Amino acid sequence: MKLPSSNRAAGDPRNGPVILRRDYRAEGLSSRSVTQRIRAEGLVKIRTGAYVSPEVWQDCDREGRFGLLGRAVLRQAKTPLVLSHSSAVAEYGAPLWGLDLSAAHVTRTDGLSGRRGRDVHQHEGRLGAGDLHVMNGVPVMNPARAALETVTLGNVEAGLCIVNHLLHHRLTTESLLNTQYVAMETWPNTLSVELVLRLADPRIETIGESRTFWCCYQQGLPCPQTQVEIRDRWGNVVARVDFAWPHLGVFLEFDGFVKYEKLLKEGERASDVVLRERDRERLVCQLTGWRCIRVTWAELADGPRLAARIRRELFPPAGNR
Repeated sequence: MKLPSSNRAAGDPRNGPVILRRDYRAEGLSSRSVTQRIRAEGLVKIRTGAYVSPEVWQDCDREGRFGLLGRAVLRQAKTPLVLSHSSAVAEYGAPLWGLDLSAAHVTRTDGLSGRRGRDVHQHEGRLGAGDLHVMNGVPVMNPARAALETVTLGNVEAGLCIVNHLLHHRLTTESLLNTQYVAMETWPNTLSVELVLRLADPRIETIGESRTFWCCYQQGLPCPQTQVEIRDRWGNVVARVDFAWPHLGVFLEFDGFVKYEKLLKEGERASDVVLRERDRERLVCQLTGWRCIRVTWAELADGPRLAARIRRELFPPAGNR
């Protein structure tokens, strides 16, 4: 499949630019003069010897600053490197929820041994045909490899969020992911990859939905159907719900800020979207006779408690049905 070369505007602060101390030294400035200039310009240090303008730093969130760290590592590298693992995932705009963003991840392209530093993890690796890609002007691993590399870092739930995002946005395919998994079967820490690929679903749209699906799996709940279409008596699709257990007469909606923000129309407030969502919920209940469960972001922090609530709705006492 053909991958995009950029998913950002040229002026996006996540693109930097990263300014190196050695850039000023190349202008003939003394070390003391460089320090004075950095202070005068109010530059913000990303890592030793690498800086960005205060405007760029302020305009980047935690994930954006993590991306700047990766770019700084590339600029300062004395060996051939490519962004990999979570640092590559960041360039594809995939969610970085649940990941350690204190160190950039890069892979050597010369086949020599990597090393681990305070803010960088340099991996040893071999590049196969099609592994290397350029995204937003920097070399990165292709989406399938980057996603599965990130899963090997140890957080299955976070890995599922990434893989679902890349599948939903058609940045990779299930076939490419499976092919990549076969290619890395001899790598360390790949046991969790098979589980992520088994649970991955391109219909799942958000981090909250991915985490809700993971909660259902981890807590032993029945597997729900995803993105279920609701039709009226004439067969027209009038709604779509995040998850449903039709045989149990229950559907589930994840309530997240991003979801409501996405549904905002011009001139509307969040409360307008909430009211419209409640009307949609009533319509679904009327057409199907199902009961609704609404899950919030905060509830995802306590999987067992959330699962217990869902289970009570799925299997209520006979007298409460």
